[in-house]
Amino acid sequence: MSIPAQIKALIAGQPEAKRSDMEQLHKLILDTLPGTRLWYDSGVDDKGKTVANPTIGYGFQVLKYANGKTKDFFRIGLSANTVGFSIYILGIEDKKYLINTYGKTIGKASVTGYCIKFKSLKDINIDVLQTAIRDGAAER
Repeated sequence: MSIPAQIKALIAGQPEAKRSDMEQLHKLILDTLPGTRLWYDSGVDDKGKTVANPTIGYGFQVLKYANGKTKDFFRIGLSANTVGFSIYILGIEDKKYLINTYGKTIGKASVTGYCIKFKSLKDINIDVLQTAIRDGAAER
């Protein structure tokens, strides 16, 4: 199945209220990052074990591990979770950056070193989220 088809199926599989917000978030990220590379991560590891929620990825970066190995990966991720949504903003080395820059203005959300979690779109400031996404997608 193609990546766009996997993304469409993931969104369609959400309960109605969550599906609508996820469609809007997907469109928001695509509008914020025009021409971005799309990814789909099923959340299942090489052994068939579920290790994470399925995630839609946007952008591109090369992860560098301490052992010298590298892995192609996305910069921004969107995942539905049991409470609401997680927006992953990866590749920012300063783990206090998101919290210090967006934590007080994003709205009703939990902000960590690489993730913004919230229950629904109505709980957050969309403009601030869009700025954080744009910021996270920037080459470093």
